[in-house]
Amino acid sequence: MTAVDQLRVKIFADGADLPGMLEMYRQPYIKGFTTNPTLMRKAGIADYRAFATQVLQAIPDRPISFEVFSDEFTEMARQAREIASWGSNVYVKVPVTNTKREPAFDIIRRLSADGIKVNVTALMTLAQVGAVARALDPATPACVSVFAGRIADTGVDPVPLMTEAVKRLGIAPKAELIWASPRELLNVFQADAIGCHIITVTSDILKKLTLVGRDLSEYSLETVKMFFSDAAQAGFAI
Repeated sequence: MTAVDQLRVKIFADGADLPGMLEMYRQPYIKGFTTNPTLMRKAGIADYRAFATQVLQAIPDRPISFEVFSDEFTEMARQAREIASWGSNVYVKVPVTNTKREPAFDIIRRLSADGIKVNVTALMTLAQVGAVARALDPATPACVSVFAGRIADTGVDPVPLMTEAVKRLGIAPKAELIWASPRELLNVFQADAIGCHIITVTSDILKKLTLVGRDLSEYSLETVKMFFSDAAQAGFAI
């Protein structure tokens, strides 16, 4: 198995807890960060701008994505331009559609043409990948987040879809495909194997990186010892 420091796929930490983000920032294998309104709400963030300012002061030299939160495209564009002004390492997350199922391709096209680095998010179909790729300006860096984990949650193997997504994104030379919402550490190695550019990883999965390369016989014995110890401590008797 490929060692973590030899992976081609870039690992981005996904979260909105500043102390946790700073802990990940100290890890050389963390190449960037992503946030979203749901994670920020769970972290108790009340002031969006103040939180972003704190993060960007602490992490000035790695890509960080902050998401717009309007459902109207005019306001969405205004928010995107404001967020982009916060730092040169900022990518603006724009949903592939609004809640009315109206595609955001026009706003993506305008923002990208103006040199704003977008991270188009919540994609789950190859048709969406193709449409976004065509909307991106070839001279502007961008990210395209396909939610492979949510695809897997529906019972569909995301690997073939993500493999094809890499190919379809090829028409946008400065765009990078993100394997979003992974469900297990194995997804990091799957993303690497198919040539996916980035994978966003939450702290619970990142903690499992210490298991990479573990001898399975020893891991088996450790598991047996855990069951034995827990049964003993519980005082079970039959």
